[in-house]
Amino acid sequence: MNEPMPAMDLDEHQEELDKAIDELRGALNGSAAPSMSSMPMSDFGEGAPNASVIMGILVDVQIVLGSAEVPVADLMSLQKGATIPLNRRIGEPVDVIVNGRKIARGEITVLESDPSRFGVRVTEIVSGQSA
Repeated sequence: MNEPMPAMDLDEHQEELDKAIDELRGALNGSAAPSMSSMPMSDFGEGAPNASVIMGILVDVQIVLGSAEVPVADLMSLQKGATIPLNRRIGEPVDVIVNGRKIARGEITVLESDPSRFGVRVTEIVSGQSA
């Protein structure tokens, strides 16, 4: 059922994902030239036959609050209520990771529509060179 994709297909999907991420960065940075991600789907026409495929690709988005290096002995002795100190302080930006690549930084925010949940407000798009 879930057979691994051939290497060529994986490369093609990675190319499509990289292109979509670059277009998203352009849209978020307010670039003057319209990118595919800033255009309505009806504007794609024949010039971008794979646009709907690209826009439908599911990606894994993770928000990294921080990290820590912990010796295995300490990890094995963890119990309920234990605290692991992270390498970031409250108020510092968090990383937005998409499919294992850092694409942005942001700040934790409470959702206006549901105060029992929180989200991340993107404050910076990470350029391809420093990602």
